[in-house]
Amino acid sequence: MSLSLQMLGTGNAFAKKYFNNNGLLLDENYTLLIDCGITAALAMHRLEKSFSDVNATLITHIHADHVGGLEELALTLKHVHGKKMTLLLPETLIEPLWNNTIKGGLYQEDAVSSLSDIFDVKPIQPGNTYKLSPTLSLEIIQTPHIPGKNSYSLLINNEIFYSADMTFQPDLLISLVRERGIRIILHDCQLGGTGVVHTTLEELMSLPKDVRERIKLMHYSDEQPDFVGLTGEMEFLEQHVNYKL
Repeated sequence: MSLSLQMLGTGNAFAKKYFNNNGLLLDENYTLLIDCGITAALAMHRLEKSFSDVNATLITHIHADHVGGLEELALTLKHVHGKKMTLLLPETLIEPLWNNTIKGGLYQEDAVSSLSDIFDVKPIQPGNTYKLSPTLSLEIIQTPHIPGKNSYSLLINNEIFYSADMTFQPDLLISLVRERGIRIILHDCQLGGTGVVHTTLEELMSLPKDVRERIKLMHYSDEQPDFVGLTGEMEFLEQHVNYKL
């Protein structure tokens, strides 16, 4: 079985039709959940999938559309399946994820007082390659999103770039294609307006053709149907479709 990606959702934080931009990265022996937002559990249910079948969950940053489903994930595994989810995340996210995001819902006196009490926490560092299975490796890259908040994008098998949420980084994207040989770029896309904390479609359209033709668009608004056919060489990812990578 080759590597594939099935997006639980492809919408931005405010989309109502497309669910949160979270995905399942699958090979024959391993399933990685990339982010777990508010709609992740519902999306899994509609796909007739279970969190218990996921080997690990990776967190890119701590906005609700990327971590808002972790409480349900943790409690479902604990009370229904009697186990912990392996949680892969940059070390810089561990403290803010617990103290600023999910402590209020998961804290239990004398039982759950830290992230590692409810998850099997595996810190990861930028610049290191992590072998998750015989055919799946991962590297994280810190990329800019919200000033003062850490956010990370992914390099998968040293040939696929998966942006989390990031502002336009043309030099990075060009170097990934021309120097590192990246063949697929899965990129968040703000369809209109000015790019303040996200990359806009207009910005992506300004990239050289050899970069644009590698880009698949995700993390978009409910206005996406109005932009079909207006994205040049770039195509939209669709939620729940299983894409061979």
